[in-house]
Amino acid sequence: MIQRIFIAFLACCLAILSAEASDMLVKQKPAIAQSATNKNVIVAMTTSIEDSGLLDDLVPAIEKKTGYTLKKVAVGTGQALVLAEKGEVDALFVNSPKAERKVLSGGAVINRHLVMHNDFVIVGPDADKAKIRGKKNAVEAFSLIAKNQALFISRGDDSGTNKLEKDLWKQANITPSGSWYQQTGSGMGQTLQIANQKLGYTLADRATYIFQKRNLSLPILVQGDKKLLNLYHVMEVNSQKFPRVNSAGAKAFINYVLSPEGQTIIAAHGKKEFKQPLFYVDAGKTEKDYGF
Repeated sequence: MIQRIFIAFLACCLAILSAEASDMLVKQKPAIAQSATNKNVIVAMTTSIEDSGLLDDLVPAIEKKTGYTLKKVAVGTGQALVLAEKGEVDALFVNSPKAERKVLSGGAVINRHLVMHNDFVIVGPDADKAKIRGKKNAVEAFSLIAKNQALFISRGDDSGTNKLEKDLWKQANITPSGSWYQQTGSGMGQTLQIANQKLGYTLADRATYIFQKRNLSLPILVQGDKKLLNLYHVMEVNSQKFPRVNSAGAKAFINYVLSPEGQTIIAAHGKKEFKQPLFYVDAGKTEKDYGF
């Protein structure tokens, strides 16, 4: 009799546990479905893409075509790469190839593609205390700025622009310091405005400079050096390493900017207003096409 009661009790417990397990599975299904249909894609991008006005043309077209809502995080490339290494964004749109390759080799990002390029320029006051106007060598120009202790305004934000700037100082065997060298810790647009107010020199991407030129009194003084080429890549944060990443959304974003439609929008940006493109499209090309 006791044995029968024990068996009945055990059967009852198993039934309860089975019901609870079934209930848990039912509750989990909506969460799985919600993840599979996540329509927000978080893209960390360098500030120059925003400051040049490109997003105003690109984002509505991306959202209409893909059905995803693009959540942009406009920061320096260095910060964007850190976010990718933490799995806190879905995709990147950045412009520091050397730093990108390091993160790519670490496995935090995949599916890296060249999208477009423009170049960097050195701008400064018309009086040009450092006498760099017309120089074709960016390192020489930086050496003259330091030699004359002419005011230089740096982004100081670990962006692609800032990384290139630091590399140019290094090539010139100069560690900039003192009152003539000031850092903003800000994006390209704001740094240009500060340089303009203080009549200082700065390194800027051409697209942001052109987009803001109407509010600037700083002319372009140095341009055309191969070292000043500015390449932009997109890449997907690795969902194998970070399961919460919206891989489908990241792929849709990347595929669109590389598509003929996306490339047409990028190539057309600025032509009507400024009579010149702000970016040149590169879908299907690689850094090797530019000697890197």
